[in-house]
Amino acid sequence: MSGAPLASPENARRTLETMWTIRRFEEAVDDLFARGLMHGTMHLSIGEEASATGICLALREDDAITSTHRGHGHCIAKGADLVRMMAELLAKETGYCRGRGGSMHIADVATGNLGANGIVAGGIPIATGAALAFKMRGEDRVVACFFGDGATNEGAFHEAVNLAAIWKLPVVFVCENNKYGMSFSTEKAFAIEHIADRAAAYGFPGVTVDGNDVVAVYDAAQTAVDRARAGDGPTLIETLTYRWKGHSKSDKNLYRTKDEIAEWRDDDPIPDFERKVVEAGLLTEDEIAQVRAEVMDRLRDAVRTANAAPDADPADLLTAVYA
Repeated sequence: MSGAPLASPENARRTLETMWTIRRFEEAVDDLFARGLMHGTMHLSIGEEASATGICLALREDDAITSTHRGHGHCIAKGADLVRMMAELLAKETGYCRGRGGSMHIADVATGNLGANGIVAGGIPIATGAALAFKMRGEDRVVACFFGDGATNEGAFHEAVNLAAIWKLPVVFVCENNKYGMSFSTEKAFAIEHIADRAAAYGFPGVTVDGNDVVAVYDAAQTAVDRARAGDGPTLIETLTYRWKGHSKSDKNLYRTKDEIAEWRDDDPIPDFERKVVEAGLLTEDEIAQVRAEVMDRLRDAVRTANAAPDADPADLLTAVYA
């Protein structure tokens, strides 16, 4: 999935399909959870679709990503199968992890997704290790490492990005700054204006972009990926975005105002990109409506197919234990 969002009608359509697929997938699982058909918990990224989409547009199929507890969008943007994703969340045998991982632990090595991670900052050392492996094997591959603003205050962040810097590893660190680490505002958690400024301390570039502008995200990502692929080392990209929903399903949103949420909802990345596509003459309003309809059809089919799959069998649980 590579190419500038506004470079051609095909790219515009693919970009729009990805963002709408992320949005509709998360709305679907939100509804299933509310109706008691999905259990456990989940962390939704509704409102953040441009970040995952823009980053993954700059990657090749054989490039890799590591994800987070809020990882549905990353998984979809990297090319995951919707039926297998939905089956995993529904604890079905046909899920990516045979129903054992759930929302926070989907992995799909075939598409380069090395796994979501329920541990804050847990994916950062994994991404750095994968990038080291690519370099040692002489492979022309890059890792995009997604994490939230809260992860940059963890020791794993410092240790991993420092190693990536001194070894000039082919990794792009992507901080999705949605203003809150759980319920703690970034205004209280950081003494700097931009998290990307931390990159200077490690000796590589840091860039802050509008995370709700898929074109801006892609442009920053392509520059960073090209740098990594050329052997010049990592980049830290900070995408400024916002989650419309709470931190998780148990979050009552008592730490932020309705006005704040409404203001960010007005900055919806999807209709913003639709306007750009129409203005550029790449797609018509009817063609955009067709994209929306096709995405809805695929999501309905994914829910139906996944729901009809056999449940994961607890008797087989130990077959997935390796240590």
